[in-house]
Amino acid sequence: MNAVQVRKAQQEDGSTLLALIRALAEYERLQPPAPEAEARLLRDAFGAAPRYEAYLAELDGEPVGYAIVLETYSSFLARPTLYLEDLFVRPEARRRGAGGAMLRHLARLALERGCGRMEWTVLDWNTLARDVYRRIGAEEMDGWTTCRLTGEALRALAGSEQ
Repeated sequence: MNAVQVRKAQQEDGSTLLALIRALAEYERLQPPAPEAEARLLRDAFGAAPRYEAYLAELDGEPVGYAIVLETYSSFLARPTLYLEDLFVRPEARRRGAGGAMLRHLARLALERGCGRMEWTVLDWNTLARDVYRRIGAEEMDGWTTCRLTGEALRALAGSEQ
């Protein structure tokens, strides 16, 4: 039987975390983080003022997946929300319990922290993940569209001339 363990990533796991993030970028057909971004990822996870938490899933002692979470806040629930930014399991390790173990671990973490909910986004083409999320009882939020400001649009709104 495959033994899946989920644990919080530590500073010494930095290279493993970055390798898994690069694997997610490849899977999602995106550019991986540049070296400067990788340095920020490590600082923001393991530095003096962490901005997010990372968790690793290990299958028989080998890291096969990761999750990144942070808290947001629901004004209507008046409780924190555990926001799942990334959840990734290497394709060769899927269907062996790592993803489910991470989701269960994070659900327990959310409850321990008094969160009113967990939220995340999923790519519409990722039917495997969407099927898993439906099976665990997650609802796809009709009527909500993710909006994003980056680069020049973000600077323009902030009033920056840069």
